[in-house]
Amino acid sequence: GIVFPLFSPPALHLRTRRRHLLTLARTAALRATSRRLFWNQAKMTSKQEPWTRLSHSKKLPGWVAYNPKTMRPPPLSGDTKQMKILSWNVNGLRNIVQSGGFFSALAQRENFDVLCLQETHLKGDVKDFMNLIPGYEYNYWSCSVARLDYSGTGVISRVKPISVQYGIGIAEHDQEGRVITLEFENFYLVNAYVPNSGRGLRRLVYRVDNWDPSFADFVEKLESFKPVIVCGDLNCARQSIDIHNPPAKTEDAGFTEEERESFQINFDMRGFVDTFRKQHPKAVGYTFWGENQRRNNKGWRLDYFLASGSIIDRVHDSYIL
Repeated sequence: GIVFPLFSPPALHLRTRRRHLLTLARTAALRATSRRLFWNQAKMTSKQEPWTRLSHSKKLPGWVAYNPKTMRPPPLSGDTKQMKILSWNVNGLRNIVQSGGFFSALAQRENFDVLCLQETHLKGDVKDFMNLIPGYEYNYWSCSVARLDYSGTGVISRVKPISVQYGIGIAEHDQEGRVITLEFENFYLVNAYVPNSGRGLRRLVYRVDNWDPSFADFVEKLESFKPVIVCGDLNCARQSIDIHNPPAKTEDAGFTEEERESFQINFDMRGFVDTFRKQHPKAVGYTFWGENQRRNNKGWRLDYFLASGSIIDRVHDSYIL
């Protein structure tokens, strides 16, 4: 998550996959949290938290395991206006909801203002999820129409946005429910689930030649009006520190040279800042693990909060839970 000063309104907190927090502060604060969370393991004790152990096949001197319990700054004062945003790749929302009470417990524990979800896998039956969390009356869902039970994003908020936009305005890219944009007084919040290049890299060309630049153009246009925060599953481990075994994964979706170069061109070079890496340049922290890999912390950092350069100095805290 990250925390940084805003301009005048309330602060914002964000979270994704394994949870990652961001907070802005001045008169207001923004906290963003991103982390892929496997919901049925959310109650693990500290002794059962393998992601707090350093695990990297090519670790460099100075690298340390990221531990949110010891590596976060003191919280903002209680009189600082804040907005807390949580981002989470749920990999299927219905099963989590059917477990009962999880989201209400999460809201009580984290006290977030906005919850951004990716990979909801809903089929358009969103009315069943409109009152998922008591007190969070603003609910927005975007579902795939190209393929049912696939992709999808959602936003649950107790703060009313000024406006809401679904997709990026290009029909070719708006069939899978991948983007929801909320406008608040001093910034845009873009919740995104970027296409995976897939097995055999079958969607790599579509992703790096079409989706990535189109999405970046959309975000850049928003930024011409006010700062932007992009959160969600961006499906790219952008540096070697962000993946457990980089030499073995260069031909895998999410760590190809093409995807990392696209990330650099479309986000880094356009002035968007990886808030977690800005605050923790040598911390090894992952947000996704393959099957049976979490116990050994052999993971990937695929989830982000990116912020416009104009507000990055206001970030107070960016962390993974």
